[in-house]
Amino acid sequence: MTSGTTAPASRTTDAAAEPGTAERTPDEQAADHTRRLTAAGVHTVAVTWVDNAGITRVKAVPARRLGQTAQHGVGFAAIFDRALGDDSFAPGGTPDGDLRLRADLTRLTALTAPAGWAWAPGDRHEQSGEPAPTCQRSFLRRAARRAAERGLTVRAGFETEWTVSLKGDPDEPRPACGGPAYGMARLLEMAGYLAEVHAALDAHGVEVLQLHPEYAPGQFEVSTAPADPVGAADDAVLVRETIRAVSQRHGLVPSFGPVVGPDEVGSGRHLHLSLWRDGHNLCAGGDGPGGMTGDCAAFLAGVLRELPALLALGAPAPASYLRLRPSRWAGAYHCWGVENREAALRFVCPGDLTGANAELKCFDGAANPYLLVGAVIEAGLAGVAEHLTLPPPVTGDPHSRPDRPPRLPVSLAESLDALRGSAPLRAALGEPLFAAVEAVRAAEDAQAARLSPERLAHTTRHRY
Repeated sequence: MTSGTTAPASRTTDAAAEPGTAERTPDEQAADHTRRLTAAGVHTVAVTWVDNAGITRVKAVPARRLGQTAQHGVGFAAIFDRALGDDSFAPGGTPDGDLRLRADLTRLTALTAPAGWAWAPGDRHEQSGEPAPTCQRSFLRRAARRAAERGLTVRAGFETEWTVSLKGDPDEPRPACGGPAYGMARLLEMAGYLAEVHAALDAHGVEVLQLHPEYAPGQFEVSTAPADPVGAADDAVLVRETIRAVSQRHGLVPSFGPVVGPDEVGSGRHLHLSLWRDGHNLCAGGDGPGGMTGDCAAFLAGVLRELPALLALGAPAPASYLRLRPSRWAGAYHCWGVENREAALRFVCPGDLTGANAELKCFDGAANPYLLVGAVIEAGLAGVAEHLTLPPPVTGDPHSRPDRPPRLPVSLAESLDALRGSAPLRAALGEPLFAAVEAVRAAEDAQAARLSPERLAHTTRHRY
């Protein structure tokens, strides 16, 4: 990933970016969007949010009702804050209450697949119109605003890994291709599919930096350009659903789960971020380790300190800990390193100093990207406020060192305990959101206790 100060390419239907639209009323702007969607053959808009179990939930509305959906929203039961990945609910929820899911028209995107559809992320509001305290996207927006109040700008981007299998027996998935990791043979075998993935992302306004075969059988990775925090999380959602649609069109079954099988190398969704002030990248040009500035070092020290707790948000599924194993480049140890791919926090310092950034390798696709990025920002801001310093960087494989650093949590139960004990994250999340996250994690951990590793991998393979 490289980091820059410019935003990604404008969205296909982003009328708000056009001159003069700021003076137009919401009704007039929505009417403009509707006309453009109709001209493009779009009849329905999927409005999404991501729940605490990492599932992308949706309400679909006719394009002609887009303005009403943006201003007043559509109903979504409040109990879904406690929804689990199997569509049951954690204890503590009730059937009472309703939230309003409002479409964000600044990210409205006409989709290339499926035909006739558009997508927009949603924010959840109370009936009164106030942002819901459990809305993860609003939480991320607040975290970014808190950084801005301290003169700091965060840029973020994700690397999304996924596997593709042939349709068949779901208990025995067969990789859709052969060939070695990073191998040209695998790329050529899937060239038509990957070209369509790239073309669809480009049409959706998502800038691709890299697209290549990964380590596990049938596995690929796409890296997208950095954006503002909310935009980066939106991109993560759109990337996944784009890949899903293109895969289905090719007769393939995509998996974004942490693991396909309990003994295989898993799929991560690594988070990259950089810290800026007044147009300058604070990850470079300093006299700290790797050339980082003092503010950058303090920010990353805060993230590193809270990493065990952050795992409950970034590796939030019981199956996540089947992936999080030593010597697999998953970041299983509580340490950081300069260009060390086995460290949980890898500091990236390429020749182009504007591209210096930090990569968090221990996170995966079960995470809610809004919740995760917001929590990482809050952990970093706590580090800046407390003037924390980084420990010495780790070189080589931590697992083989005589002075081996401590492991990160090896189960969801351990990371949940760490989250419960994190004062900065609990305060930042607020009690309603924290309580909902805690209930979901505890319930999913209890469910997983009854499953073998094989069944655990199977039940979550195609959940996300």
